[in-house]
Amino acid sequence: MRPPPGTLTRLHPTRLRPTRLGLAFLGLTVVTLVGCINYALSLGYAVTFLLGGVWVVTAAHATRAGRAVSATLAAPAEAVAGTDAAFVARVSSAGPALTAALRAEAGRAPVQTMRHVPAGETVTVTLPVPAPRRGKLALTRLQVVALDPLGLWEARRALPVPEPLTVFPAPEVNAPPPPARTVPGAGEGAGRTRGDEEFSGLRAYQPGDSPRQVAWRHAARTGVLLTRETDAPAGTVLALDWADTARLPDPEARLSRLAAWVNAARRTGTPFCLTLPGRTLPMGGGEAHARAALAALAGHAPLPAAAAPARRATPPAPLPGSVLRFTLFALAVALAPAALRQPVWVTLMVAGVLGYSAARTLRPLPAPPTVLLGLAAGVTAALLYARYGTLLGRDAGTALLALLVALKTAETRTRRDARLLALLGLFVTLTHFFFSQGPLAAAHAALSVLLLLAALGGWTDPLTGPPTGARPLRGAGLLALQAAPLAALLFVLFPRPDGPLWQLPVQDAARTGLADQISAGDFASLAQSRAVAFRADFAGALPAPAERYWRGPVYEAYDGVRWNQVRVRGPAPSLELFGPTFTYTLTLEPSGKPWLLALDSPAVLPSGAFLTNAFQAVTPRPATGRTRYAFQGRAARLGLRESEERLAFDQQLPEGESPRARALAASWQGLAPEARVEAALAFLRSGGFAYTLSPPALPERDRVDAFLFGTRRGFCEHYASAFTFLMRAAGLPARIVGGYLGGEVNPDGSYLIVRQQDAHAWTEVWLPGRGWVRVDPTASVAPARVNAGLPTALTRPAASAAPAPTPLHRAALRLDALQNRWNTWVAGYDGSQQRALLSRAGVGRIGGATYLGVAGALLALALLPALLAARLRPRSADPAARALHDLTRRLRLPRAPGETPTAYAQRAARQFPAQASAIADAVRAYHAARYAPDRHAEALRELRAAVRRVRRR
Repeated sequence: MRPPPGTLTRLHPTRLRPTRLGLAFLGLTVVTLVGCINYALSLGYAVTFLLGGVWVVTAAHATRAGRAVSATLAAPAEAVAGTDAAFVARVSSAGPALTAALRAEAGRAPVQTMRHVPAGETVTVTLPVPAPRRGKLALTRLQVVALDPLGLWEARRALPVPEPLTVFPAPEVNAPPPPARTVPGAGEGAGRTRGDEEFSGLRAYQPGDSPRQVAWRHAARTGVLLTRETDAPAGTVLALDWADTARLPDPEARLSRLAAWVNAARRTGTPFCLTLPGRTLPMGGGEAHARAALAALAGHAPLPAAAAPARRATPPAPLPGSVLRFTLFALAVALAPAALRQPVWVTLMVAGVLGYSAARTLRPLPAPPTVLLGLAAGVTAALLYARYGTLLGRDAGTALLALLVALKTAETRTRRDARLLALLGLFVTLTHFFFSQGPLAAAHAALSVLLLLAALGGWTDPLTGPPTGARPLRGAGLLALQAAPLAALLFVLFPRPDGPLWQLPVQDAARTGLADQISAGDFASLAQSRAVAFRADFAGALPAPAERYWRGPVYEAYDGVRWNQVRVRGPAPSLELFGPTFTYTLTLEPSGKPWLLALDSPAVLPSGAFLTNAFQAVTPRPATGRTRYAFQGRAARLGLRESEERLAFDQQLPEGESPRARALAASWQGLAPEARVEAALAFLRSGGFAYTLSPPALPERDRVDAFLFGTRRGFCEHYASAFTFLMRAAGLPARIVGGYLGGEVNPDGSYLIVRQQDAHAWTEVWLPGRGWVRVDPTASVAPARVNAGLPTALTRPAASAAPAPTPLHRAALRLDALQNRWNTWVAGYDGSQQRALLSRAGVGRIGGATYLGVAGALLALALLPALLAARLRPRSADPAARALHDLTRRLRLPRAPGETPTAYAQRAARQFPAQASAIADAVRAYHAARYAPDRHAEALRELRAAVRRVRRR
């Protein structure tokens, strides 16, 4: 048996499950996690784990809300076919404010209504259930659902289903009047019938009797309700008969006309009788008689067949403008960093679309046609492809994504669309880490995530959403703080693979750095840039300035203008290491090049890297972001046993190129190899050469002659190119090595900062018995380039040390030290860093028993706040209300929504008569504490004592 409507019944246990939005949020988190794994985005890990923590924490909030919510449902007095039956529910929250939904199913038609329930209050909710046909309307399922602040989870509780509701036939509109019939015996003394002319006696009151017929004087004197009966002479009466509707072919139309006649008699108070096939209602009047007649019409057989639930083609309700504007603002903040790198026209288009979407929330403007939006997307894709040559690359892909997200705002019409904007904004935020993972990028990501979560929470409220002020931001900040422990734990312990899962073609914008080929003047442009190329952190003492040659690409093929890298076949040359080992870590900025810049010569290479036969450290997968590499190096003799093919190749010169330089070098061929090198260096030292960033241009033909015997002004590549030419002309194998020289010592972090302006080129000469020997011809002209750095070498070429840093420069070094620590422990936290940290902590290898045990224990601690929040019983902020709640817990008898304390005490006394006196005392004490502010503290103590006197059940 179903309980009658409005009856309080203990609710079923809470069932927790994610909403569709919650599943989409989880899917976004999984997608971003896979992307972070593949592209080694350390800050992306942090944001992804924060979103995952929010997903877990909101589950705890939904659980708590589900424990706090309760509801009862009352059926309407009557319902008419073709309309909505307005069921009335009372939903209350015994704890925090929450968003609740009532869901029901009538047949196969789902129905839902949502309301915001303030903390500790009860709200009345109307649940409109479609009643498409006459007969019985039965709710097959009834639930009250509590949502978390973001709408990611829902806690469901089943409610008792009320008895089926009788749906009356829809009355015919403008129905003709019913036929009148004459009954014999009219007049005084003749037969009488029910009417309203003369008093005929009193009878017991029945529900549905008109209040005008109640004998109120008799009730006031005796306390008993009686109803006056009247009658009239039998004459012309209202007799409704099924046969009177015979002209209507449809049975439903005949019932509709009869229902119209019954309602007309109901309104006028006219007595009537009703005759249906197989059933007759005698003459009668009043509300109860009319409802009985309508019920008979509703149950007349055969009942109409149940039709499939039709979808209502109702337009979506207008979105609340304040919440939509806040969502657009959050999305604009998420898209803002893209303006620094994408084409200006893309930024203008994004700003224009967002501005138009915001303007539509303030005044009625037409929505852009879908065709126009599709055309804009197609044209943008074509223009981006024309510029970048692909749409899959980092720059083109993120620019196209920004515009597509902006276009989505122009067609946002429903809450589902608005929530999707917030999810897209979170995805866009993580794409910025492809370009930077510095502290500013982290600060922007934190602000963007906070705003987008607040916007997402704004759409949880079913009416207008929370005000776009401090409250949603405060709620989002609280969720982020609660999720932070879990996010930090996962950031440290989640396994970091050493390589990507897959490779995609990435077309990046041009980067500054060493090139695949060089010619005179190329390095001068790099010298203008103070951008950081890499940072080197040594485990011990820093190497001397003369040993800070960071080896990069090796250039061996010369065509008279440019030096290029080549692959010379042959066995691997010899490498003889000697001397002490030094350990250092390089943090390379993204360059898109495969070479790793190591000191001569690396004894232990990073995982996956290898040495070419030109002793160049390279990696098969160039890093697209800031990357850390660990090296161990020792002094070495390179290529003592070099292949004859390579030595011959490294003596080749273009035919007829620079004859004066050839003649000068030929004059040294009778000297010993080392003496030839010294002769060339002496020529440079004594030839009046100058070191400058702005040398004169050299001709395409005989460039070395023009430099050595003409301009005599150049940068490092000028001297390296000319010296290598002289060595080859003198009969010695020689080649150019590109890389960096020096590095600025940061005393705050005891590491070297190597900038793009430190790019350098030098010469390697192969000498018998010594192998490849480094010779820096630039040092012969400007010794300060080696000992003091580029700025000093340009102004004081013979200086032996750099000047003391200024206070402003020292402050910049301190900031760089903070940046370096950030790169080490946050942006550069990778698999090797993780393994080293876990090893120092004694956790052991990832996946081992110790690791799993420690990770499980820490995970339980990180989840403890969420678990406590889920288990926390909802309690009111009012101490008197909390004491009354304790009374209900002691009796294990919950209060009904909207039930007064007095009504609750009466119900509890009936159920527990042995404690009726104690319950009454507790409720009286509650009233005294609740409504006696002058003695509030004392009244609260008496209330608590009275509650404790009630025995627990």
